[in-house]
Amino acid sequence: MAHINRRFIDKHWLVFIVRGGLAGIFGFFTMFGGFTDLESVLAIISVFLLAMGIVDSVGALYSSTKKHGWVNAVIDALVDVAAALLLLFFAREDIIAGLIIIAGYTFISGIIDILHGFLSTVDPTDRFIRILCGMLGSIMGFVILNAGNFELTVFIRFFGAYLLIVGITSLIYGAHNRAQDIEDKEARRDAKRVAAKKSTKAKTVKAKKSTRTTKKSK
Repeated sequence: MAHINRRFIDKHWLVFIVRGGLAGIFGFFTMFGGFTDLESVLAIISVFLLAMGIVDSVGALYSSTKKHGWVNAVIDALVDVAAALLLLFFAREDIIAGLIIIAGYTFISGIIDILHGFLSTVDPTDRFIRILCGMLGSIMGFVILNAGNFELTVFIRFFGAYLLIVGITSLIYGAHNRAQDIEDKEARRDAKRVAAKKSTKAKTVKAKKSTRTTKKSK
């Protein structure tokens, strides 16, 4: 998928801004909300994952109309929704199951970000952001999985920290893509102006030559 046009990828800036905003908000509440019971935390995380799944699904629908990049958004949406449903139905009162699901989601999301960075991102800055986020997610997932001896509040803060990382990197990614989109539009406008000037100049030269030819024939 490395042949995808950068201009098309840049059109996804709003998706990443929304994802980053959601991750940042939920990460902040998860880390600093003072939650101490598993049921409340899992409910918050489930709502977050469902919201992310909706955002990714909308992004996939938009991408499918352009026939580029929609597979990535579908994969992200499936992972988010699957993790949310597993938490809702299998981990409401089981801290071990919740720990495994959250750790698995974080680790898998990290791996997917790394793959996105290598396979479907062509801009060096965007690639660095996706790979960095993916590496941090993979490490955080491993840490969460081995957090069995920690208190619940420590486990909550680990995942909250991961959400904040996702939020910050997604906002940077989206802002960078937005800047690229603006640059591309300005470049296209400049190219049209130059082409119009050349066309006008060519017409003027042609008209002058035609006038001279007419005068000589007389």
